[in-house]
Amino acid sequence: MKSIKEIYRIGTGPSSSHTMGPRKAAEHFLSRHPEAEAFEVELYGSLAATGKGHMTDVAILDTLEKSGHPVKLIWKPEVFLPYHPNGMLFRALDAEGKTLDEWTVYSVGGGAIEGEGLEKEGGDKVYTKNTLSEIMDYCERSGRCYWEYVDQCEGKEINDFLLEVWNTMRNAVERGLATDGRLPGPLNLRRKARAYYMRAEGYRDNLRSRGLVFSYALAVSEENASGGMIVTAPTCGSCGVLPAVLYHLWKSRHFSDLEMTHALATAGLIGNVVKHNASISGADVGCQGEVGVACAMAAGAACQLFGGTPAQIEYAAEMGLEHHLGMTCDPVCGLVQIPCIERNAYAAARALDANIYSTFSDGHHRVSFDKLVKVMKETGHDLPSLYKETGAGGLAKDYQIENLKY
Repeated sequence: MKSIKEIYRIGTGPSSSHTMGPRKAAEHFLSRHPEAEAFEVELYGSLAATGKGHMTDVAILDTLEKSGHPVKLIWKPEVFLPYHPNGMLFRALDAEGKTLDEWTVYSVGGGAIEGEGLEKEGGDKVYTKNTLSEIMDYCERSGRCYWEYVDQCEGKEINDFLLEVWNTMRNAVERGLATDGRLPGPLNLRRKARAYYMRAEGYRDNLRSRGLVFSYALAVSEENASGGMIVTAPTCGSCGVLPAVLYHLWKSRHFSDLEMTHALATAGLIGNVVKHNASISGADVGCQGEVGVACAMAAGAACQLFGGTPAQIEYAAEMGLEHHLGMTCDPVCGLVQIPCIERNAYAAARALDANIYSTFSDGHHRVSFDKLVKVMKETGHDLPSLYKETGAGGLAKDYQIENLKY
């Protein structure tokens, strides 16, 4: 597996696969062809189906138009390239409109891109073990924690990176809690985080705790929907889950920044296992690969903070993902708002429940996290494409029908 830096990418929302990835691809193609007089970009599959809602066009145009030359976007939602649903074809043109070069590239989730002539992101493999079972067995035999395995493989400098990740997450929560108003887009949704936070403060004990977690997840997800600075964990669409859990535990239990970076290391390792062995792309495996994986990461991080054993942490992560199996990705109007924002809030609460459940046990259970990752991949590939980020089925379809009726 590669570095957990591939899981945590600091950038602007609203979508890692539809905004971050295409922007990065456009930057790369522009650097290769400064001599071009014009550009054409064909967008396929999910990128074309929900690209406007996810601001794919804005990301590409903002980048390529820096050349001072015209850019044409061609939308082909009915075309799905075999490698990945999020495919793009870039063309560089001369003054007469003749093609100088073509390049096919894919936005494979979490802001990562893959294409011919493009070095694999993340450099060389960092981890020699590729499954959580292998890593857990190593930790049990060596007496190490998951975060210590991360330190061992990545080097102590990973803590500086994770501290930057933690500070960015914390700032996103606090900005979101301090901001009122409307989210961009045709849905005209109001921000809810501040209101939830204020109401939660009026309750006691469990209700207050749960309401605060909701507010923290809403805060980050609303920042993402507004194009604010967030961290993929593992994607933009699921970026509210892990920060909500960590911020809540940091505020309520007064954990140190070092303990938070250890929790982020554990969570990143869990997300990395899924990315390596399956997918974190909603266009590939549905929302189970985004919010489901985020819940697994957050559950494992919480269990780490409360002193869970490697087996208990693995069990918490397994439950976080297991109970999101089959979750579709059906964004209304192609926006990362409905149902995405609420899903982040519910998944954050579910992650805390998974931690509690696992700590009541000894960590031993029948279905391993790695088996579950395999099942998630199979389930995702069995889902029809209309339920995987195309905005053509599920909640997205129902909303369009209602609008037509009224």
